[in-house]
Amino acid sequence: MKPRKPRRGPARRRPELSIPQILAWADEWFERTGKWPQRTSGLIPGSLGEKWQNMENNLRRAGRGLPLQTTLAQLLAEHRGKRNRKDLPPYTVEQVLAWADAHYQSTGAWPKHMAGAIAAAPGETWAAVETALQKGQRGLPGGSSLAQVLTEHRGMRNEKALPSLTEHQVLAWADAHHQRERKWPTSDSGAIPDAPGETWSGVETALQRGGRGFPGESSLARLLARHRGKRNLKAVPALTEEHILAWADAHHQRTGQWPSKSSGPVVGAPGETWLAVHSALNRGRRGLPGGSTLAQLLTCHRGVRNVQALPALTEEQVHAWAEEHYRRTGQWPNKSSGPVVGAPGETWLAVNASLRVGRRGLPGGSSLGRFLAERR
Repeated sequence: MKPRKPRRGPARRRPELSIPQILAWADEWFERTGKWPQRTSGLIPGSLGEKWQNMENNLRRAGRGLPLQTTLAQLLAEHRGKRNRKDLPPYTVEQVLAWADAHYQSTGAWPKHMAGAIAAAPGETWAAVETALQKGQRGLPGGSSLAQVLTEHRGMRNEKALPSLTEHQVLAWADAHHQRERKWPTSDSGAIPDAPGETWSGVETALQRGGRGFPGESSLARLLARHRGKRNLKAVPALTEEHILAWADAHHQRTGQWPSKSSGPVVGAPGETWLAVHSALNRGRRGLPGGSTLAQLLTCHRGVRNVQALPALTEEQVHAWAEEHYRRTGQWPNKSSGPVVGAPGETWLAVNASLRVGRRGLPGGSSLGRFLAERR
């Protein structure tokens, strides 16, 4: 025969609960975690095994001595002011407009649905207001939007109901801007005086994204480049070394000097500058391979002396130049003797500096006078 199982005693009755006890546990939880508990928050520390789920169940059925049926969320909303998402207060259009007026007063602009939290209403967001206006929640009739309410009651310009635009109209505004400002507008040029309520930023958005009669995938810069010949910095033409060398030859013929990156605009190439050419050569832009400079290009193809990459000097070379100078003039050179005859691009001033500072392969710590004194 199987041994009998021992009889279990009567189930141990859980202790009764009270609203002050539950609130005390909730306060301790908030102090420890920084947020109020939910029914899914697990075990209650210091409660001998109680869970928040048990609190929710007993509150709902007024079990274990609790005086009324409620929920944890309702209890915390009533006694601790915690926002209960399932029992939010109703909205009114008047309340929404009051919040919008406060937003406008503090920011200078009317709120949009993505404007974030409502400063004047803790826990509320403009996105929640937009949803309630659209879907008819929290006491609102629905079928509206924040933009429509502000348009109707505050005269705000509703971007979703703006009149169509044409390229002809935009170009006319741009011509007026150019005549007034002596430059073409950009998306950052602000309001359009000839069209109250319109901004260049709004025009740019319509051109890029489509809408208001535009197909999209364009921009103000592209429109002005196509119809007014304005240079579009985001779509500049490709360059070739042949183009650059032709511009450099014209610069040399006109000025008697080869251009450098600081030579300013490229005459004969509207919108181009020697700095932009140098940058394209260096960084590999506009069809160029990169890793070069304007000075290196002119050295390679026109034999121009590159002061950033001068050839090395030797003491023997400097001494030979000095002896030639003495044979020709009867005097030893000094740093003020001008160009070194027979060494195009070299000067005695540069030689002296290299001897003094230690450049171009020379050891430094000397001077032309000291060097010749030692050699003589």
